[in-house]
Amino acid sequence: MAVEMALSHRAPHEVLSEADLEELAQRKPPTKPSLRSCLHKTRCSVSTAKSLLFRFLPFLRWIPRYPVKDWLLGDIVSGFSVGIMHLPQGLAYALLAGLPPVTGLYSSFYPVFLYFFFGTSRHNSMGDSLPTPCLSPGPFAVISVMIGSVTDSLVPSENFMESVNGSNMTVNEARRDAARVELVATITVLTGIFQVALGLLQFGFVVTYLSDPLVRGYTTAASVHVLVSQLKNVFGVSLGEHSGPLSLFMTFIEICQKLPQTNVGTLVTAIIAMVAIFAVKEFNHQFASKLPMPIPIELITIIVSTGISYGVNLNAKFGISVVGHIPSGLKPPVVPNVSYFGQVVGNAFAIAVVGYAICISLGKIFALKHGYKVDSNQELIALGLCNFLGGFFQCFAISCSMSRSLVQESTGGNSQVAGVISSLVILVTILKIGELFRDLPKAILAAIIIINLKGMFKQFSDIRTLWKSNQVDLMVWIVTFVATLMLNLDIGLGASVAFGLLTVIFRTQLPRYSILGRISNTDVYRDVAEYQMAQEVPGVKIFRSSSTLYFANVELYAEALKKKSGINVDRLIEKKKKALKKLKKQQKKAEKEKAKRKKVLPCHGGPLWCHPAPQDTEDGENGPGVAVIELSGAEGSTPPKPTLRTLGLPQPSFHAIILDFSPVSFVDTVSIKILKNIFRDFHEIEADVFIAGCPGPVLAQLERGNFFSSAITKHCFFPSVHDAVLHISGEQRQTLVDLSTRM
Repeated sequence: MAVEMALSHRAPHEVLSEADLEELAQRKPPTKPSLRSCLHKTRCSVSTAKSLLFRFLPFLRWIPRYPVKDWLLGDIVSGFSVGIMHLPQGLAYALLAGLPPVTGLYSSFYPVFLYFFFGTSRHNSMGDSLPTPCLSPGPFAVISVMIGSVTDSLVPSENFMESVNGSNMTVNEARRDAARVELVATITVLTGIFQVALGLLQFGFVVTYLSDPLVRGYTTAASVHVLVSQLKNVFGVSLGEHSGPLSLFMTFIEICQKLPQTNVGTLVTAIIAMVAIFAVKEFNHQFASKLPMPIPIELITIIVSTGISYGVNLNAKFGISVVGHIPSGLKPPVVPNVSYFGQVVGNAFAIAVVGYAICISLGKIFALKHGYKVDSNQELIALGLCNFLGGFFQCFAISCSMSRSLVQESTGGNSQVAGVISSLVILVTILKIGELFRDLPKAILAAIIIINLKGMFKQFSDIRTLWKSNQVDLMVWIVTFVATLMLNLDIGLGASVAFGLLTVIFRTQLPRYSILGRISNTDVYRDVAEYQMAQEVPGVKIFRSSSTLYFANVELYAEALKKKSGINVDRLIEKKKKALKKLKKQQKKAEKEKAKRKKVLPCHGGPLWCHPAPQDTEDGENGPGVAVIELSGAEGSTPPKPTLRTLGLPQPSFHAIILDFSPVSFVDTVSIKILKNIFRDFHEIEADVFIAGCPGPVLAQLERGNFFSSAITKHCFFPSVHDAVLHISGEQRQTLVDLSTRM
């Protein structure tokens, strides 16, 4: 650097010194980057790209190590079993969403197949990466009914009424279904965009705002929505389409009003199907360990009922509504109608959050059971990509099903290869078999939906459990359930989340305040109200709150501290101010009296100036008349500072306060201001305030908030309560030693 400076500043005729020339000669010439360094940078970039590729396509990591001999047979059996379940449930949930049945088949094929590529992976202790074996994505009842509420409100059947023969009005179902499919595909794409964006931004934690009581209360209320929506297919009556708040009750009232119009054939068909499905499902549950795979009663019911409907012609003879034409083959992708985005953005976000919450909840259940971890952000991305790409192929939003996931686990499914097998079963149905189900009665699909709600209705037992364990969570469950019933699924979800957050705020506003005492011969401090062995340290009050400090609870914290101290701090401060004011008035009055009495007279006895003693005065404070000789030294002396004892006021039983800050995780400007007031108020009543166990980040926030001053220094802070107690005890002993020395 010195040589470069010399070269830059020397004149043209100036010669460099010998030292500069020697340094220039010893300097090494600049070297070109070596091939090894270039290869190292290339390797770094390649490894980074490889890790990113493996992150977003986890199957690339585990598929080369897939144990074919050990796992393939179990995955084939499991995939076939789940595929058989997908078929009737896909048709049924499409009906629930108000869509043509074929969209349910599409939603059971494309997303399940795509999840094979994007699904999250698990990692064992040896570093092998294997796919999550148990999650079975696909149509889900809660998501379907959320979509159905949107289609009913934005694309009602009344918009497609057409006249027949110039007088009768009927719904053009082909146009209505096409419009609804376009709307739902747009919602699905937007849902996928939300989920992918949240996953890329590492916002997988957003689901933590949906507590378990909230999710269970919400899904229970959603199951009631599903049940009421399917009653029209059970009783065979036609209803108007209701949407918005209280739509559930309006639908139920209309069903009750139209009960006399019940189609007996439809009702009998639904009851027989429900009894058969329920009985066989219970049999599967009781003998699950003995059966190689569950009896596919739903598929059997669909096949048998379709055959009976076709042979007897139930639609023509008894007026039983059937599914109708199911087109065969796959359709080309279609770009969604972005003009719907503004109308469905709120619904899409709600579906994205609820779908992810259900999926990640199931993922964590199986992860705990099988001993692996689920990457919540990658799971969110995987689900979002399945929805985003599926929306281009006329699918509706999906989530994961507990029943299908349990079947996939119980039948030997070890990887997402089972998901590929199940999607191939659906593909064969779409290409060749689907058109055979045109005579399937809708009452059968309604029966399948209602019976599958059994697990959700069991969640009503949460009320009894939560009543015994946590009544705040019970309140969250009940409020969520009622809000979702009354306000519908989208608004009800928002209201439920808001109430859940309010309970958190209320809990922090009303924490547990306690005075700590020391357990003898230890450095352990516990609540004296709970532990008999904990005894208060003489002259010291140790105060603790179970919550952090912020604007909503810091004033309550200060009030609780003053109350727990055992003395009315504010009243004592007020008395002290009055006493000081009175003392000041007396001092001023005394000074005025002294000025009046003061007469400067020559003293016959010498050069000093003396003041004759006044006669007897009525002011008892000045005492009897004496000759006071004022010297220059007495003029500069300051009177001692008044104390509570000299003012005749009661003294607190303590001389130090320790604030246990171990539960405090953050502070704000309001809490810093109130803390300053606490130091000031207790200093006024001659008690020192110390803070113990303050976390480092909180200490930094206090420093940035200008908490420290000449009156409040960092010497008031201690790592633990015991350190603060030892410091106070040492100061007290030193004070006693000083007093004894003076005496």
